[in-house]
Amino acid sequence: MINVTDILQIQTQTVVEWHQRPIENRFEGFQQTVCQQHMFNYLLWHEEDIARSRDVSDAEIARVKRSIDSYNQQRNDWIEKVDDEITAMVESNQVVVADDAPMNTETPGCTIDRLSILALRLYHLQEQLDRDGVSTDHLESVRQKIAICRLQQDDLTRSLGQLLDDIFAGRKRHRTYRQFKMYNDPTLNPYLYQAKSSQPHPARSIPVSDVVTAAATH
Repeated sequence: MINVTDILQIQTQTVVEWHQRPIENRFEGFQQTVCQQHMFNYLLWHEEDIARSRDVSDAEIARVKRSIDSYNQQRNDWIEKVDDEITAMVESNQVVVADDAPMNTETPGCTIDRLSILALRLYHLQEQLDRDGVSTDHLESVRQKIAICRLQQDDLTRSLGQLLDDIFAGRKRHRTYRQFKMYNDPTLNPYLYQAKSSQPHPARSIPVSDVVTAAATH
């Protein structure tokens, strides 16, 4: 019902395409949702690269931080949309779930997110392997990282396929886990809702490195 190989191919191919031409989601149905979730990881990844630069202004860092918050929120929202679509498929196919069917500790949407990040990491590691003027030690380190990422990708792909098989066979339960990110919600973030009141939130000193790495995908 859901082809895991197709998911991997979408993530791998679009990373290459999006580095060469404007971002486009040309897919339909479930694949469109997977690609959209992947797109926010792509955007998030490249904003995080800027955030680590020592050569940009404070104003640019502030812009990047807000972009990171926004993309990370949308990344997580679309993980939930992936899982919601799987729920709809399970229901539309009238899957009978066994009474003793266990829950998985990670949803398919979360695994697809991890595969998305691996596709990005492998692309950028390959860039490092193709760099000119770097040491042999650097190249060997990159090769080792690529080998580990390939192994992780294979493991996750196989595990995702098994999980989906179990879900659609009724051997495992599926449920979307809501993450309820609080920092972007003006009713839940004390710095946002107390700013509207007469009682300011106690000031805290937060290192810039903590601010820009909070949502890191790399």
